[in-house]
Amino acid sequence: MNAIEEFLVFAEVIALALLSVSFLLTVVRVLVGPSLPDRVLALDMLVTIAIGFIAVIGIRTGFTLYLDIAIALGLVGFLATVAFARFVLSRRYEQEFVKRDTLGIYGDKEQ
Repeated sequence: MNAIEEFLVFAEVIALALLSVSFLLTVVRVLVGPSLPDRVLALDMLVTIAIGFIAVIGIRTGFTLYLDIAIALGLVGFLATVAFARFVLSRRYEQEFVKRDTLGIYGDKEQ
């Protein structure tokens, strides 16, 4: 094993260790997170960390199939984040405008 291979193995181990620590901290944020947007952001971060794990494993094994898996996971994570953001916004709209509306401006108008 030459110096380049040793450095690559060292970098892979360090990357996996850092990803593991960030994964644990992000799981804590999902469980504790004081508000729903914090939890949504933490779930998005978990997807990003999972993509990092897949990339490091792909480098370790040498299989290019892991790149396709990481891209698919990134697309699914993006769509999930957009869906969560729309949910949070619709919930906020409901709480801030419709329920506090005394004049009937934001509610559904029945004719």
